[in-house]
Amino acid sequence: NPWDVMLCVSGTAIACENALVVAIICYSPALRTPMFVLVGSLATADLLAGLGLILNFVFQYVIRSETVSLLTVGFLVASFAASVSSLLAITVDRYLSLYNALTYYSERTVLCIHTMLAGAWGVSLCLGLLPVLGWNCLHDRAACSVVRPLTKSNVTLLSASFFLIFLIMLHLYIEICKIVCRHAHQIALQQHFLTASHYVATKKGVSTLAIILGTFGASWLPFAIYCVVGDPDYPSVYTYATLLPATYNSMINPIIYAYRNQEIQRSMWVLFCGCFQAKVSFRSRSPSDV
Repeated sequence: NPWDVMLCVSGTAIACENALVVAIICYSPALRTPMFVLVGSLATADLLAGLGLILNFVFQYVIRSETVSLLTVGFLVASFAASVSSLLAITVDRYLSLYNALTYYSERTVLCIHTMLAGAWGVSLCLGLLPVLGWNCLHDRAACSVVRPLTKSNVTLLSASFFLIFLIMLHLYIEICKIVCRHAHQIALQQHFLTASHYVATKKGVSTLAIILGTFGASWLPFAIYCVVGDPDYPSVYTYATLLPATYNSMINPIIYAYRNQEIQRSMWVLFCGCFQAKVSFRSRSPSDV
C-alpha cells in the first residue's frame, strides 16, 4: 500500500528530526531550563510517534498479529496524545511567562511545569492503554471506527479531547496576543510613539503565534473531524488522506520549537563540530521568545 509507505517514510523523517533535538537537549547542560524541558518533552513524544509509525509498517507487513497490532496502535495513540498535550503545556508556559513575568523564574513555576508534564504523559499513557485493555473492535466489527482496531466511541473520545485542547490553545494564544499588544501600547505611551522596531517585533510575534496555531489546526483538524463523521465502510483512502497531514505536525514541530532557537543552534554546532568556540555566552530566554 503506497499510503503505508508514505506513513513509514514520514515516521522515519519524524524520528530523525526529533532524535536530534532530544540529543542536543540532553547533551547541553545549558538547555536544562523549564522551557527546554517542555521542548524536550514534545520532541520525545514526536520521536516515539515516528518510531511507532515505522513499527506499525514493519508489523503490518512482516509480523501479522492482532496482539502486536493492538500494542502498536496503543503506542501510536499514546505518543500522538503526548505530543498534542506537550504543545498545550508549551502554550500554557508561554502564557505564564507573559502573564506572571515577575514570578515566572521561581521554583513554583518549575513545579507547575513538571506537574503539567506528569499529567500530560499520564493521561496519554492511559489513552494508549485503552485499546490494549479491551476497548477495541477485534471481536465486533460493527463497533469499528475509521481507524481499526479502535472503536467509534474511542476515536470520539480522542477527537473530543483534541477539540478541547485546540480551543484552550486558541484562547491562550488570543490572550497572549492581547498581552503583547498591550505591552507595545505601554511602550508607545512611555516613548510618546511606537517605534518601527517595536511595531515590527509586535507584528512578528502575532504572526508567529498565528502560524503556530494555524499549522497545528491544519494538521490535526481534518483527521479529528473525519474520525467523528466518517464511517468504517468509507474507502480507506479517506483515512490515509487525513492521517498523513496529521503526522506532518510532528515533522514541523522541531522546526518551530527547536531549530529556530539560537541556543539550540549553538548546541548543534557544538555537538557536530567540537572545534566551535562560542564567545557569546548562552542567554536564558523566556518562552515568549521561542
